[in-house]
Amino acid sequence: MADASADPLVRQARDAAARAASFSNVAVGNEHAMNRLRDVAALLTSVWGSSPDGAPLPPDVLRAISHAGCNVTVAHDDDGRLLGTAVAIVSPDGVGAYSLIAAVAPDVSDRGIGFALKLHQRAWALERGFTTLNWTFDPLVSRNARFNLTKLGAHCDEYLPDFYGPMADAINTGPSDRLAAVWPLTDQRSVACSEGQPPPVDLPDFTADDVSATGPDGQPFVVDVAGARWCRVPADVVVLRRRNPDEASQWRTRVGEVFVEAFGSGYRATGVTRTGWYRLTNDAGDAGNAGDAAGTGRTERGAS
Repeated sequence: MADASADPLVRQARDAAARAASFSNVAVGNEHAMNRLRDVAALLTSVWGSSPDGAPLPPDVLRAISHAGCNVTVAHDDDGRLLGTAVAIVSPDGVGAYSLIAAVAPDVSDRGIGFALKLHQRAWALERGFTTLNWTFDPLVSRNARFNLTKLGAHCDEYLPDFYGPMADAINTGPSDRLAAVWPLTDQRSVACSEGQPPPVDLPDFTADDVSATGPDGQPFVVDVAGARWCRVPADVVVLRRRNPDEASQWRTRVGEVFVEAFGSGYRATGVTRTGWYRLTNDAGDAGNAGDAAGTGRTERGAS
């Protein structure tokens, strides 16, 4: 393999990943040793739980992924405690990689470790000539959605109904509808996001005439304003699924209908507000994609 360090974008990716790790006060790297991969498997299970299908990724599978030259990223603190992990494999097209799953220990979930893990994956991919990273995530989990689309700079134009079949683990219940995330690693927006400067995503002011649908809670749900379509998801669907599974199911159906129709009409999701509104646009040159030339969740089974 040619030395990738001469590529300015690779250097930028490495520097951005190093800054993110330093900010989170963790050491981020690639894991290969079987004894430490057992710790990775244990962390994944502690976050996701076990389901009737078993643990998320057992140590032997992680060992095979690493041995095949794919990616098992880990983050440790100064005492050597494993705080986070992200796992990616190589796509057969030779230009992209696919992120399978990610997890951050719950007690450090707000330290930016997930961001550091993803930026390390970005650098890892660019060093090997990969220009995209793909994964899937639950469209109803607004925090993950904002992380993926707004903070990282990924976008979505594909909705995948019941992608994994019915799920029953510590986070997921019922049908596993997913959005397919595409992270263009060389895109100017992705570069800006990696530098901690994501373009803002803010819901414009709107009137009753701009509202085209109300949600299961009776509040505005779909709004067409300022040249974009906006779709709202619940503030915390994980809690809602426990407290009111019928309403959560209604949200899944309604949100799925909006995305299927929008993507079929040429829209793509390019950002999420802090209040859980997706921005969907059908103009590749819009502000959310300027310069186009990439959390936790089994959001990446495909998770971020």
